[in-house]
Amino acid sequence: MASMKAEEDLSALKATVRTITALIKQLQATTPAITPATKTTNDSNTTVVDALNLAHDAASLIRAHSTKLSLLIINKPFTATAITTVLRELVTGPLPGLASSIQLCTAAKYTQAMSEELQWRAKKIFIEFGALVKTIPLDGEILSDDAKNGTGNIEGKGSLASTGVVWEACDGVTALKGLGVAGLMIKKAEEYKDLLKDALEELQEWGEEGSDEDESDDDVEEDEAQAAVDNIFGAQRHIPVGDSDKIRPRLESAQKRLRLIITMYTAVIKRRLKTLPQTPNAELLSEQKVKSNEEPGTVERLDGLLDIMKHIPEVTDELASAFYDLDGEEIDKRMDECFLQGFAAAELLLKNWESQTDEFTTWHALKKGW
Repeated sequence: MASMKAEEDLSALKATVRTITALIKQLQATTPAITPATKTTNDSNTTVVDALNLAHDAASLIRAHSTKLSLLIINKPFTATAITTVLRELVTGPLPGLASSIQLCTAAKYTQAMSEELQWRAKKIFIEFGALVKTIPLDGEILSDDAKNGTGNIEGKGSLASTGVVWEACDGVTALKGLGVAGLMIKKAEEYKDLLKDALEELQEWGEEGSDEDESDDDVEEDEAQAAVDNIFGAQRHIPVGDSDKIRPRLESAQKRLRLIITMYTAVIKRRLKTLPQTPNAELLSEQKVKSNEEPGTVERLDGLLDIMKHIPEVTDELASAFYDLDGEEIDKRMDECFLQGFAAAELLLKNWESQTDEFTTWHALKKGW
C-alpha cells in the first residue's frame, strides 16, 4: 500500500510539473509588449489594484515558494506531495498574479518606461523559475550533491544556484514598488546623463591629443604620413595643425553646449523628477489626463522627456564620430540636432507638475539661446 501511495504521489507530481511548465511558457508567450500603439485607457474599466503592489506581492510569494521548493528537493525524506502542494499554490496564485500586474501596468498610467521595465523584470522571473522547476527530481529521490551544486557531469547551474537566480529576479521586481515611477525616471535620467558626461570627456581627450601647435616641419610630415595610415586602416584621426575646416572652434562650441545640456539634465532631475510622487495614485492619475491639445498630461510629459533624454546621448555619439572623421558638415548637423533636442526637453518641462513657473522656468529663460 505504501509503495502504491508513493507511486500515485510521484505521478501527481509529474503531472503538476507538466502543468506549471506549460503555464510558465504560456505566460511568457502571451504577455504583450506595452507599445505606444497599446497605450490607451478605458475609463469604464477602472480598477483599484495598483500594478506595482500586485507585482511586489506576487514576486515575494514566488521567492518564498522557490525557497521551499529548493529545500524540499535536496533534503530527506523526498516528499512528492509537499512539492506538489508548493507548485499548485504557485499555479493558482503568484504566477498568474505577476502576469496580471504586467497587464495592469499600462503605459497610459505608469509611463512607457515602467511598463517595459516591469515586463522585462517579470519575464526574467518566469524564465529563471522555469529553470528551477526543471531541476525537480521525478524519480522519487532527492537531488544528488552534483545536481544540487552543479558539479560533476551535471549540466546547468545546479538547484542552489538556480534558486539564487530566482531570488535575484524576484528582488528586481519587488524593488520597483519602492522605486516607483519617479525613482525609475531618475535612475534612467542619471544613466543618460552619465553617457553624456562620458562623451564629453572623450571629446576633450581627443581634442587634447591633437592640440600641439608648435610642431616642426618633420612633425608635420609625420602627421601627414600618420593620417594616410589612419585613412587606410580606419584609425581615429586628429585635428590637423592648419585646421582649415575649423574643427577646433566647432569642438569648443560643442563642449560648451554639452556642458549646458548636462546641467539641464541635472536641473530636470532636481526640479522635476524628484518632485514627482513615488508611485502613481488616484489623485495623480486624474491629473494625467490631457487638459487641452496644448498641454499634455503628466505621463505624456514623462514619456516625451525620457525619449528625448535617451536620444540625446545617441546623437552625441554620432557627433563624436563626425569629429573623429573631421567632417565639418556632419558636425554642424549633429550639433544642431543634439542641442535642439535639449531645448525641446527643457520646453516640455517649462512649468512644474502643477502648471506653475518656478526656478527651472527662470533658468531656462536665462539660457534660452543655448
